[in-house]
Amino acid sequence: MSFIITSDCIKCGACVEVCPENAIVEDVTQYIITDDCIECELCLKECHLDAIKGNNNKK
Repeated sequence: MSFIITSDCIKCGACVEVCPENAIVEDVTQYIITDDCIECELCLKECHLDAIKGNNNKK
């Protein structure tokens, strides 16, 4: 499973600060999670808006 950041994201940057792989980068309207993600789930725990979800569709 990988993770995606939903439109609930307000770009507060909390997830970016805890990512050990720098896998969360700024996009036009929100942050996105790159393929560098190691699925440590630190961002999930840090996001107070629950804007990060598991993405079971990733191949």
